[in-house]
Amino acid sequence: MPTDLWESMAVSKSRLRMAQSYPKVPGPSSRPKILTLNTKYISIHTNTSIRLEKLGEGTYATVYKGRNRTLGTLVALKEINLDSEEGTPSTAIREISLMKELKHDNILTLYDVIHTENKLTLVFEFMDKDLKHYMDTQGNNGALEPPVIKSFMFQLLKGIGFCHDNRILHRDLKPQNLLISNKGELKLGDFGLARAFGIPVNTFSNEVVTLWYRAPDVLLGSRNYSTSIDMWSAGCILAEMFTGKPLFPGANNEDQLLKIFTLMGTPNERTWPGVSSYPNFQPNYNVFAPQDLGSIITQIDSTALNLLNSLLRMRPDERIPARMALLHPWFEEYTSGNQRAYSQQEYRH
Repeated sequence: MPTDLWESMAVSKSRLRMAQSYPKVPGPSSRPKILTLNTKYISIHTNTSIRLEKLGEGTYATVYKGRNRTLGTLVALKEINLDSEEGTPSTAIREISLMKELKHDNILTLYDVIHTENKLTLVFEFMDKDLKHYMDTQGNNGALEPPVIKSFMFQLLKGIGFCHDNRILHRDLKPQNLLISNKGELKLGDFGLARAFGIPVNTFSNEVVTLWYRAPDVLLGSRNYSTSIDMWSAGCILAEMFTGKPLFPGANNEDQLLKIFTLMGTPNERTWPGVSSYPNFQPNYNVFAPQDLGSIITQIDSTALNLLNSLLRMRPDERIPARMALLHPWFEEYTSGNQRAYSQQEYRH
């Protein structure tokens, strides 16, 4: 087995840079703004679903298991209470507008949006559990079996690839935002922090992505990032599926960087040109040498390890894009023969 399987595929660094050269655009601040909801996404009829049980509650919404009154099918109801003065949070507007446009087998389907005077209800397809719950209940101390990991990772990358090809950054990929059906289907959910990208206008916010899955360039204060931040998150999720534990469980921004540097090596101008120009970069970091992730994640095979290393590149321009990751040798059983055609056709919508 070659030490660098990716190089054995004869993929040049120039192609990798070209695949990563998406333009950047502005993102949201950490505090939701109040925007106007486009009426084309709103149903004027009354809610056609009934609540069955409460599934969870967050800062801005409560999620219930429900049933469609007409069809009898299960749905998930995300209810957002509206303030009469402040209106609809931008996170809800962003999620609605993006998910109504993104139609893919590995992205959660938004069926309907019901708007009343004091409540906004998003009606989603029902999924049995999220990846975190699946790992806790089906894994061995959270760790999953390699065939399951490979299936979930392939589906995750397909969903990410579709988003990126449609110029959408998810910006909050983590096990809790990946939904799993009882058929083993994985779908991306919670697009509240997602953002379309295109013509550059100002810069993104760096208050995105849950801390443990946040890329080092974002932690260092970058506001000019692109699809590579989702790929770092995907690498963190891949490692976590093998071990059952988060790879970089930092307590705060500084601790998160320390945990990344301890494993991946402390960056400098030689290993990462331009790193010292990031707003949060400190010249007096402790110097750590890169560790072999294979000695830390002992359950991982050499081919999967190669993919993991391609995702967890410190330099954002070196991280493998989703479409190229789908062609990695680890997924050969999914992409051989006629199935390989999806790489050329599936994303052209």
